[in-house]
Amino acid sequence: MFLYQIRNDLALKLVSIQDADETFQLVDKNRAYLRKWLPWVDSSKTVEDTKASFLSFLKSYAEQKSLTTLIVYQGKIVGVASFNKIDWTNKIAYMGYWLGSEYQGKGIMTDVAKALTTYAFNELNLNRVEIHAAVENKKSRAIPERLGFIEEGTVRQTEWLYDHYVDHVIYGMLKSEWEQKI
Repeated sequence: MFLYQIRNDLALKLVSIQDADETFQLVDKNRAYLRKWLPWVDSSKTVEDTKASFLSFLKSYAEQKSLTTLIVYQGKIVGVASFNKIDWTNKIAYMGYWLGSEYQGKGIMTDVAKALTTYAFNELNLNRVEIHAAVENKKSRAIPERLGFIEEGTVRQTEWLYDHYVDHVIYGMLKSEWEQKI
């Protein structure tokens, strides 16, 4: 089982069916907030939907295609952080994340993204971490910017969010750059 301690009150743990109810409650409580930037929110209507997603995440993890973790802060699940895709051929991890609105502004996501980036380079021996964020999603974009990721460009109309397309900014970090920052 994957468990990655970041600090005394913060850890990442592999999704598990046992955590589906608590995770669903967090999503449900933050539904309107999360829906603005995440295309899957409307399809997560029940705990069973969350369990089905978790089973898919666990299968992908077993196949070494991704890593989806729950963010545990002070003993509570407060969000999700993942490598949505791991490209072993090119040694790239694509990071995604979300956090319940009441847990923002505590440095949680910055510490999580920093820990996952370090994990990608030191444990998985990858060469690159990418973060894609909607151009207008300032909070999500602030994470890679705070960590010194390089803004590499904008991809136009790359994601369909319910009734419209959004552009994404791509941020990248190379292992050699990260080693100089730490």
